[in-house]
Amino acid sequence: MEQELKNSIIDFWQHIPQNIDPVFLKIGPVQIYYYGLLYLLAIISVYLLSLYRLKKDNFYFSYSKAVVENFFIFIVIGVIVGSRFGYVLFYNFSYFIKRPLDIFFPFSFEGGLHYTGISGMSYHGGLIGAIAAGLVFCRRYKIDFIKFSDFIASVVPLGYTLGRLGNFVNGELFGRETSVFWGMYFSSDPSGSLRHPSQLYEALFEGIVLFFILWSIRSKGFARGKLLFFYIIGYGLVRFFIEFFRQPDEQLGYVLGPFTMGQVLCFLMVAAGLTALKVQQYLLNKSGNG
Repeated sequence: MEQELKNSIIDFWQHIPQNIDPVFLKIGPVQIYYYGLLYLLAIISVYLLSLYRLKKDNFYFSYSKAVVENFFIFIVIGVIVGSRFGYVLFYNFSYFIKRPLDIFFPFSFEGGLHYTGISGMSYHGGLIGAIAAGLVFCRRYKIDFIKFSDFIASVVPLGYTLGRLGNFVNGELFGRETSVFWGMYFSSDPSGSLRHPSQLYEALFEGIVLFFILWSIRSKGFARGKLLFFYIIGYGLVRFFIEFFRQPDEQLGYVLGPFTMGQVLCFLMVAAGLTALKVQQYLLNKSGNG
C-alpha cells in the first residue's frame, strides 16, 4: 500500500508538465499565456523590490522613485531587444541571416500569411541589452552607472524565478534525459523521454538562492561595483553547472567539446567578473584603500 502511494505520487509529479495548459485565458482568437504573465510578474517583482531597497537603504542610495520608474522603461526595452538579438547571434545566426524579417516579424508567408509568433530569447543577449540600456539611462540622468548597478544587482535574480517558471509552464528549455525519480515528461518533447526539469533547477538556484545570497550581503559596505561583480560571477557559475542538466539547443548541440553555447557564454561572464574584481582590488590597493 505504501509503495503504491509512493508510485502514485511519483507518477503525478512526473506528468505535471503534460497536465498544464499553458494558455491562461482565451478571448476569441486572442490567447493569453501564463508564460507572458509570469514574465510580467517578474518585472513587477524586481520593480517593487527596487522601491523597497530604495526606502530601506536610503543611507547609501538617494535616487527618487521617478528615476527608478524611468529606469525600468529603459531596461525592459533593452532586455527585450538584447534577448532577441542575442538569440539570433548566439544560437541561430545561420537561420536568421537568411530570414532577417523573422527576427521581429511574427508572421510567415510560406503557404499563405499566418501567425507564427516570436520564439527564441537569450539571457546573455538580454544582459548585454540591459547593460547598454543602463549606460544610456545613467548618462542621460547623470547617475553613476556602477553604483546604480550595485543597487539593481541584488534584486534582479528573484525575477529569474518567475521567468524560469514561465519556461516550465510553457514546456520549453527542458533538461536532458534522466532516470531520476524527480524527472518529468514534457508534451513538447518529441522523444517522450523522462527529463530533468532544468527550468525548476534554474528557478531555484539562479533565482531564489542567488537572490538570497546577494540580498543578505547587499548592505555590507562593499567597495563600489563589488555587488555587481558578485552577481555576474554568481549567475555565471550557477548557470554553467545547471547547463550540464539542460538539453542543448537542437540547432547547435555542443559547441566546444562537451560544453554548450550557454556554458561558453557563462565562462566568459565569470572571467569578466573575476577580472573586474582583480582590477578593482588593484586600484584600491594602489590608492591605499584596500
